[in-house]
Amino acid sequence: MAAQWEPHSWRKLPAKQQPKYENEEELLKCIEEVKRLPPIVATTEIDKLQSLLAECARGERFLLQGGDCAEQFSDCTWDTIAAKVKILLQMSFAITYGARIPTVRIGRLAGQFAKPRSSDFEILSDGRKVFSYRGDNVNGSDIDTRNPDPKRLLEGYFRSAATMNCARVVIAEGLADLRKATTWDMGFEKNTVRRNENEVMAQKIVSALDFIETCGVALDPVLRSVDMFVSHEGLHLPYEEALTRKSPTNGEYYNIGTHFLWIGDRTRQLDHGHVEYFRGIANPIGIKVGPTMKPLELVDLIEKVWPNPLETPGKVTLITRFGYDNVSSMLPPLIEAVKKANFPVVWICDPMHGNTTSTTVDGKKFKTRKFDSVLKELEECVKAHKESGSFLAGVHFELTGDNVTECTGGPENLTDAHLPERYNTGCDPRLNYAQSIEVAFRLAEYLLESRKSISDYPAQHTLGSPPGSPVRKQLRRNSILE
Repeated sequence: MAAQWEPHSWRKLPAKQQPKYENEEELLKCIEEVKRLPPIVATTEIDKLQSLLAECARGERFLLQGGDCAEQFSDCTWDTIAAKVKILLQMSFAITYGARIPTVRIGRLAGQFAKPRSSDFEILSDGRKVFSYRGDNVNGSDIDTRNPDPKRLLEGYFRSAATMNCARVVIAEGLADLRKATTWDMGFEKNTVRRNENEVMAQKIVSALDFIETCGVALDPVLRSVDMFVSHEGLHLPYEEALTRKSPTNGEYYNIGTHFLWIGDRTRQLDHGHVEYFRGIANPIGIKVGPTMKPLELVDLIEKVWPNPLETPGKVTLITRFGYDNVSSMLPPLIEAVKKANFPVVWICDPMHGNTTSTTVDGKKFKTRKFDSVLKELEECVKAHKESGSFLAGVHFELTGDNVTECTGGPENLTDAHLPERYNTGCDPRLNYAQSIEVAFRLAEYLLESRKSISDYPAQHTLGSPPGSPVRKQLRRNSILE
């Protein structure tokens, strides 16, 4: 490691997006309590995800990451959690079936309780000044619960643990058993074409498995279950520090509150606390890459948080979010820079955040996203990677398994007028069940059309080029990075 690191090393540096608590003593007390609580995930699970992401980096698997923009404590129910798990599983099966590539599933789940905000305060219509809502881990969305409360960190821990346990139970109860594919409830899918495709896919899966068993071949247990990993944005640094433990097995530090964390676009400063924290944990990590990211900045950031790319291919996932009309101009220079630096990253597309718009319905303002814009960014990313000698290795969605009306368009042809009907998000608009299933099938079509055999992929990188190597020094001199 480049410099000595401890879970608290970030405290020596400035850190953005941290809540302002009235009672720091109460905060310290709650953080100490979190430090004594048991792990939510196992380090062996984190290591397994790391190995699967290495396969994604080689083009052997495809990453599907999705879930709520911001979870709410009230979401910690069987029905809500089961719906989230179900939609991710069904989407992953659609992608695997349609694009002929195995998937890795990571939910924005069991800990996505903190959100960055553009301002610490919000001015209400009556002129009152209140704290901005920063997610249930910090404060409440109701006006009278806006003061940051450190006790919410403890509740967030227990809600995360309960959600993780529930997700495991949902899968153990047989939801992921491919032999039961024909019993999968299509729920709110009103598009008869996609509903029929779902049913045909499920029937073919079951028929194939029946044939194998009829031939006397025992089915692999993997066909009866799947791996489900969880993730959240690593935003609240005292909380993340409290969940960071040293493994007695290998001496590495793991955040045992989740499998995968990402750095947001607002907290990626090289000389700030978030980057310092992320550089020391053994978990695989993501980096949000938006329109303001320059090629040299990206190379420097990856180098900072990834001290040993030779040993851990796929540890860093780059989550691009440009807006569909910016992909063709902004993505290729970044791909070229990362290729020249020989970083074995996982490139994935977030087609949600760059395509957020606002509209007013009956005098009320709504944030929304157009389904066609989401699809267009996915299509543009697939195309840009192919033309750059690279490949799209995954996607990152904000979605729900519920029948909400937050994004317009899609198989139900939702319009702005539908938004007030079931606009339930705690923060940003999400794809609903039908839109999510539709985008999975469309994505599979894009991937199948763009992919040759996996062995025909041009190499995105060659493992090598350690920090300070001539290749990286040349990058700093290359005009493409200026």
